[in-house]
Amino acid sequence: MKGISNLWIGLGAIIVVILLAGMYVVGIINTEVKLDNDVKSQFANIEAQYQKRFDLIPNLVNTVRGTAGFEQETLTKLTELRSQWQTAPTATEKIDTANQLESTLSRLLLISENYPELRATEAFRDLMASLEGVENRISVERTRYNDKAREYNTFIKLFPNSFFVGGKAEKPFFQAAAGAQTPPTVPTDFT
Repeated sequence: MKGISNLWIGLGAIIVVILLAGMYVVGIINTEVKLDNDVKSQFANIEAQYQKRFDLIPNLVNTVRGTAGFEQETLTKLTELRSQWQTAPTATEKIDTANQLESTLSRLLLISENYPELRATEAFRDLMASLEGVENRISVERTRYNDKAREYNTFIKLFPNSFFVGGKAEKPFFQAAAGAQTPPTVPTDFT
């Protein structure tokens, strides 16, 4: 009898260890899914703010276009980037397009400094105030996204997590566009 009870105790211990190991693995996989969804949700928040920004662009272009001699190349580039962002299939392409747009918007704002009649219009001032608010919200959402992406990327690289969720791609970060540390130059002759 003693040999049989030791056998049952041994089998019970093995079953408990297997169940605990299985629960641990399930916990790792579920955590990866949760973190992945957190990153996707935060990226959706950024997209919502970008959509607000892109919705302002046609009004901004139309307001600026009315100023005689204003640089048409910048206005055209804004319109192209708006379309490019809306059709970008991946997060990385959307991030790249957003960075290009920021550079182009900065150039537009610098150029507008040379047009006091434009800056004096109520429509332009209202658009700039709206755009400033959206830019601030985008900055906050990008920071939150980068925090979530960092958390996800760290989780999938840690051992033993990497063993169970290996092969998952890292989430891209929002980074400053190349050359962002250098302010754009503004042409002084617009004729």
